[in-house]
Amino acid sequence: MSDPRPIGVFDSGVGGLTVAAALARRLPGERIVYLGDTARLPYGTKSPATVARYTQANVDFLVGRGVKAVVVACNTASALALDRLETALPVWGGIEPGAARAAAASRGRVGVIATEATVQSDAYGRALARLRPSLVVLSRACPLFVPLVEEGWFEHPAAELIAADYLAPLQQAGIDVLVLGCTHYPLLRPLLQRVMGPGVRLIDSGEATAEALAATLRAEGLEALPGGEVFHRFAVSDDEARFRQVGSRFIGDRLGAAEVVGVG
Repeated sequence: MSDPRPIGVFDSGVGGLTVAAALARRLPGERIVYLGDTARLPYGTKSPATVARYTQANVDFLVGRGVKAVVVACNTASALALDRLETALPVWGGIEPGAARAAAASRGRVGVIATEATVQSDAYGRALARLRPSLVVLSRACPLFVPLVEEGWFEHPAAELIAADYLAPLQQAGIDVLVLGCTHYPLLRPLLQRVMGPGVRLIDSGEATAEALAATLRAEGLEALPGGEVFHRFAVSDDEARFRQVGSRFIGDRLGAAEVVGVG
């Protein structure tokens, strides 16, 4: 069995392009339809009910584009809305796969860095506790990482100073695994690894989600046949020019023009 339909991915903005890129690397034969809900970002300042409403509208949009599965790249949406979704399609968020990989890799102390909303939801902490109740989980909000990434300051001295300040409590706590719990953060991975040192393993939730989705598609006979033409489509709900400008830092030349659409 096979299924040539694309995979749908959505985020509140450009950050989810790191997840789309991870999917494209892991599943090179699959097409992707990406939606950035740029008219309503950031989700982290919205109520859970509002985030759930936006998430449902985004999933409905992707279903309308004929996708076979949906990846909720936005960690805030994964934390607050995944269990409220109404759809018959397989849906993956980034939290459970990222937590599973972290739980398997850790010797006992896991650090999580994410946005304020994701940290306050304790979604990673609860997921890790279900998998390994003995784990010690320490979470840290890193709000300045998102604007640093969107400015392209991946190796800027200011970024290193900020990272050192944010990560110091996690270093002092002796974590052995650090979960990158926001879609922007993988672009800072070399800097974060340098700050944390070689003894700490970094977990990219996007990569973990790509692995989990690949296993699901294979098990359910939903993989696309190899050898066909692969192209990806991008849509945004506002400000296509900035999406292209910033998004090119996430996904490079593969990011072409994006369609401006209305969702919800």
